[in-house]
Amino acid sequence: MTEAPRSQYLSLHLIETLAAVLPVRDENAQPKTLVFGGVERHMITSQARRRAERVHTRDRANAGRGALSGRSMGVRTREWAILAGRELETEHGWDRDEALATTRAVMEASGLKFGDPKKRTVANLTRVLIFAPSDAAARIAEHIAGQEEAIRAWRDEYLTAQAELAARKPRRGAVKKEETSEDAESASSAKPTLPPLPKATRDAILLALAPRDAIDIALYGRFLAEIPDSPNVDGAVQTGHAFTVHEAEQIEDFYAAADDAKLDRKRNALSFLDAADDAGAGMTGYQSLISGTFYRHAVLDRIQLRTNLRVAGMDEEEAETAASEAEKEFVTAFVEAFPEAKKNSTASTGSLPALVLAFEGERPYNYASAFQRPVDERSASAGGEGPAGPAAVRRLLRHHTFVSGRREDLENARVLTYDPEIDTLLKELGLPGSVSVVERTGELTP
Repeated sequence: MTEAPRSQYLSLHLIETLAAVLPVRDENAQPKTLVFGGVERHMITSQARRRAERVHTRDRANAGRGALSGRSMGVRTREWAILAGRELETEHGWDRDEALATTRAVMEASGLKFGDPKKRTVANLTRVLIFAPSDAAARIAEHIAGQEEAIRAWRDEYLTAQAELAARKPRRGAVKKEETSEDAESASSAKPTLPPLPKATRDAILLALAPRDAIDIALYGRFLAEIPDSPNVDGAVQTGHAFTVHEAEQIEDFYAAADDAKLDRKRNALSFLDAADDAGAGMTGYQSLISGTFYRHAVLDRIQLRTNLRVAGMDEEEAETAASEAEKEFVTAFVEAFPEAKKNSTASTGSLPALVLAFEGERPYNYASAFQRPVDERSASAGGEGPAGPAAVRRLLRHHTFVSGRREDLENARVLTYDPEIDTLLKELGLPGSVSVVERTGELTP
C-alpha cells in the first residue's frame, strides 16, 4: 500500500498574468469585481474556476490521459431523464416517446421535481442540476428494461392518476364555489392518489444517481436536497476567488463586424445597385475586456478525499491509490485549466502561470493578505514595484518564507514557473532551502 501522506492539506497558490480577456462576466456581460484593500479588483469566481478544473480532469480521464485514465467520472446535468430515455430507445429497442415518458415518471416518483409539463423546453428537465456518475442513465435504462412489464403497468397507472389530479386542479382565476362538508368528504374520497414507485425500482434509481466511485464527485462534492435519502458528499477541494493584485483596469473594446456579401458586391463593382445599403459595417458593438495579474488559491483536503472514496465503497488500499491519482490530476487541472468564456476571440485558455507554489500543512493557508496593498506598477525610481507579475512573485515568496518561519507544520514547499524572467528572478532571490524549484506539474505534489 502507498505510504499515507504526512499532512492533511495541500495548499496551492498561483500568479498569472492575462491580457485583454473576459474569463467570467456578470448578468450585464461586465467583468466581475470585488473591493479589496480599498480598491476595486477584477475577479474570476471560484465557481468558474472549479468547473473549468473539473471538466478538464473529466475530459482527460475519459480520453485515457493522465493519472485518472479510465476512472469513473461524473456529469452534472438536468437531462438525466432524457439521457436515460435515449438509452432505453437505442440500447433496448423502446419507442422514443414511451421511453422518455417512463424515465421521467420513475425519476419523478423517486422524489425529483421536473419542469412545467406544459412547457416543452423544460418538461423533461429536473428542476436542479444533478451531479451523478456518467453511467447513471445507462443504469436507469437497464433496470427499467429488466422490469419492463411491471414498470409499464405501474407507469400507466401513475400517468392516469397524474392526469386526473391535473384535471381536478382548479384553473387560475376560477371562482371557487362554496362547498358543504358532504361535498368535501365526497370529493376527498374520490380523489385519485399517485401509486408509489416499487421499492426495487426506487432503490435502483437512487443507486444509479448515487456518487459511487466517481472521482470528481469525491473531489468537488455534491448536494442534492430533493431526495433526503440520496447521499450528499462534502467536497475535498476548497477554491478561492482569483483577484488582481493591483487595481482593476478595464477597456470597452469597440468592434465592427464586416458583412461578407456587402464587401463582395463592392469588390466586384456592383455597389451601384443600391449604394445606401452598402454603407457602414455589418454590425457594431462593444465588449468589455480586462488585463491584469491575478492571485489564485486552492486547497486539497487529503483526509476528506480518502473518506469520500471509502464511503463510495473502496477498500483502504484502493482508496489510497485513487486518492494519489486524483491529487496529481487536481494539481494538473489547477495549473492548466481555464474558464472558456470568449476563448476563441481572446485565446485566454492558452495562458500559463508565472509561478505556482505548493506546500503541505496541517491546516489550509490562504495568502490573499500578501496583496491587500495593491501593487504599484510604477518603476522603482518613481516609488513603485515595477511590473505586477514579478512584484507579485516577490510578495508571495516573501509572505510564504515569513509564515513558514512561524508555522512548524509547513513542509515540502515547491515552486514551478513557465516564465523565463521569473526563473531568473528565482535564482536572484536565492530561495530558502525549504523551497524546491521543479519543472513539471507532477513534481508539485510528493
